[in-house]
Amino acid sequence: MANQVYLFFSLLFAGTHVELVQGGLRADGLAEGTSTEVISHSLGLVARLESLLLLGNSSDVSLRVETVDADEVKVIQAHSLVLSLQSPVLAELLRNRSNSTLVLRETAECTAVFDRFIRLATKYSIISLQRGLTQYMSQNLASESPAGHVVGWYQYALTAGDVTLKDNCLQFLSWNLSSVLQSAEWASVSVDLLMTLLQRSDLVLKSELELFEALEIWLNKNDPDSLTAENTLRLVRYAMIPPRDLFQLQQQSPIMTRYHESVRDLLYMSYQFHSASPLQLAKFFDMNCSLFQPRNYLSPMWGTQWVISNPARDDRSTSFQTQVGPSGFDSSKRVTWNALFSPRWLPVSMRPIFNEHGTMQPPRPDGGNGISRPRIIITPATSSADFAGVSFQKTVLLLVRQKGKLVVRQIIGFHQSTEEGGDFLVDADLHVRSSEFLVDGSLYLHIIIKPIYQTLIPTKG
Repeated sequence: MANQVYLFFSLLFAGTHVELVQGGLRADGLAEGTSTEVISHSLGLVARLESLLLLGNSSDVSLRVETVDADEVKVIQAHSLVLSLQSPVLAELLRNRSNSTLVLRETAECTAVFDRFIRLATKYSIISLQRGLTQYMSQNLASESPAGHVVGWYQYALTAGDVTLKDNCLQFLSWNLSSVLQSAEWASVSVDLLMTLLQRSDLVLKSELELFEALEIWLNKNDPDSLTAENTLRLVRYAMIPPRDLFQLQQQSPIMTRYHESVRDLLYMSYQFHSASPLQLAKFFDMNCSLFQPRNYLSPMWGTQWVISNPARDDRSTSFQTQVGPSGFDSSKRVTWNALFSPRWLPVSMRPIFNEHGTMQPPRPDGGNGISRPRIIITPATSSADFAGVSFQKTVLLLVRQKGKLVVRQIIGFHQSTEEGGDFLVDADLHVRSSEFLVDGSLYLHIIIKPIYQTLIPTKG
């Protein structure tokens, strides 16, 4: 009888499952020769707890959820034990209440959906629900939505203090900015988020001109105060826009006409940048400031897309050309680049060694795990005096398919003085056609060459 009572209460209160032991239940462990079967009742337990909330059976507390001005009120019959176990914040509020009703004042939006407890997950410290929301949102950033959703999720993460979700949203917006600029959610970007985006050098978009045109749309729709408009316009990198397009902006853009005085010095420096030799310009200006720093531009003058079918099979190579620099002074100069992809690149310590007699020696011990992995190497076809004062930042975008569309999953940046991307696809399994790193069995890359003008001579004053 005692065992039956123990079994009854175990089934009633256990969080996940109970073990049935042949020969009887023992509190001090299983005897030799006994066997067990597991009865899982977690789903049923959850269902019963949900029914308690919906029906209010045997409730001992009423949650009165109302807006600040009490225009909207919702009363929910609940159970203090269940609420306290799930939320430390609610547990504290319940301990300090003076009667059976707990009044919570929220916004109208939260009041309307409080019974589903989604919007308030973080506020009331329901950690498991918060983590679930963060995971769901992070995994569905690429989902199709008529009005867009990533900007709204970023604002939610900011309000809730969810750093992981905030960073994921910001990275997605930055690395897929071209598609965001074309979406309905672009106009809903807050001033703070806009300023944050405009200051980043890792934005992936077609060109700086595309960014200016999108900023013009945002300014027209949001009509911010003059100071905000001026601050955002001064974050455009006008030196990365060809002179012919700058002239058109000055003639045809109402925003440029309205705020011309605020950006006139930047335009003046940009025209000088396009007309003079970078070596001469470096004598008078700091060429390392953001005005002269390229972002990740997708236009052909900056790089090329490279689709590698069956990337696990063998080495592949491609060649492409880019402009020596973004300056109009260098517009007629080109650099030819050779790119090599290898799915099984061996570390130096694992490569065969040949002695003076031509006999192959065993490879040197490898300090790492001794496993070959994918590599990409990008080198200029020739060296030239035209490169003086210019270093090249090599960037590789890895595109994958998420929710039916191509998005940037990873950005690999090379150090300016290196040829090889050392951490390239370190976790990718390219042998599986359905790999999350592949699109229909192919590797989708976009190589970007960013020329950086160096200040060779100290600036005056």
